Amino acid sequence: MRYDKHIFICTNQKPDVKKCCGEVAGMELVKEFKRQLTEHGLKGTVRAQRSGCIDACEFGPSLVIYPEGTYYGHVTIADVCRIINEHVVAGKVLEDLELKF
Repeated sequence: MRYDKHIFICTNQKPDVKKCCGEVAGMELVKEFKRQLTEHGLKGTVRAQRSGCIDACEFGPSLVIYPEGTYYGHVTIADVCRIINEHVVAGKVLEDLELKF
């Protein structure tokens, strides 16, 4: 596996009235994850990127982290540092943001 962790942040936008992650804060989250991963010296071992729909629209903005397959919902810019420090670095799932399907 090329990366230790891969973060897919939904940036999907739909033409109908259904809530979409991309319309709420998708690209802002992508930019903030990339900025903070670089700041933490994790660029090259952890990748954050935009994705299409991850089928968690009602919980958006949402993202998924692999290889664990952990989904997070209602993610804000303020949560990015915590996700990186607690999940990506320390391996702890943030239960208050975790989506359990």
